[in-house]
Amino acid sequence: MLWKFDCERSLGIMPTLIYIIIFILGIFCMNMSRIDLNLLVYLDVLLRECNVTRAAEELGISQPAMSNSLRRLRDLFDDPILVRTSDGMTPTDRALELQPLVRTVLAAAEQAVLPKTEFDPSASTRIFRITASDYSEATLLPVLLTRLRKQAPNVRLDIMTPSDVSFHDVERGKVDLVINRFDTLPQSFHQVRLWDDSFSCVVSKFNPITQDWNLKSYLSGKHVWVSKTGMGVGVGMSSDDVQRLGWVDDALDQIGEKRDITLFTRHYQAALLLGEQKDLIVTLPSMAARQLEHNPNVVILDPPFDIPRMRLKMVWSPLLQHDPGHRWIRQLIKQVSEEILG
Repeated sequence: MLWKFDCERSLGIMPTLIYIIIFILGIFCMNMSRIDLNLLVYLDVLLRECNVTRAAEELGISQPAMSNSLRRLRDLFDDPILVRTSDGMTPTDRALELQPLVRTVLAAAEQAVLPKTEFDPSASTRIFRITASDYSEATLLPVLLTRLRKQAPNVRLDIMTPSDVSFHDVERGKVDLVINRFDTLPQSFHQVRLWDDSFSCVVSKFNPITQDWNLKSYLSGKHVWVSKTGMGVGVGMSSDDVQRLGWVDDALDQIGEKRDITLFTRHYQAALLLGEQKDLIVTLPSMAARQLEHNPNVVILDPPFDIPRMRLKMVWSPLLQHDPGHRWIRQLIKQVSEEILG
């Protein structure tokens, strides 16, 4: 969306936004008469894409027009903004300093033009697009859907896997929420903790290891690695890359040990099924493991070493922070998470 600002109207309905703009641009640009506020939109996309062609495509303008906008931005801020390197176009230090401030301005503008009408869940037919691992789906969705059928029978959910979306998709508001565990997150994202989960081991009841369960027997077994952290397309795993293997293997590394991983998977439900095989050990979050607590073919055991608890978070774009419907679904999911924890 390109922002067309009427300053007289803006000063009447969103003074806070105007003060933010004046404050930020007053720091970085002394000549206020030369400012076209639509350039902030161009700057935001250029810094996100680091590519003139892709930025032009996203905004629906021609490449020459985007190149001209970059020239104007360079003149306005007296800085190259993007410089060509062996890795492509790279933001300058000043551009990186501007980026979060510009994002704040645009988020405030988005809030200012949102409709003020209240969200009525009982009458809404809205589709909420949520990215979640199958761990999040299995633990959270059954209770959430029960609540939705009572409070918002016509609201629908579109659940996508973490590999379906990127941080940019979330930042642009193309995805409503991401529910997962994360190693890192962009500073601009809003987030809330849903719960912390411990780890459990799922093994077949026919596995002789259950008769002598300790660290030595754990390390002697064949293991299934399962994880899906963050979002975006993943890459192949290696048992030698401890830093990327996550909580379980990092905890083992801390005590100078290493497990024998025979299978890597990003799907918790598949890992649970593999727990029935009599020669495999599956170590995964306890709330996932509890799905098999009534399965007579498996045993759920505490790990024979300390593993830090994992944190499940709900994350969303600042562009959606003040949307009434979005606030409602966030509050509902938080309530559901508290209900699940008891």
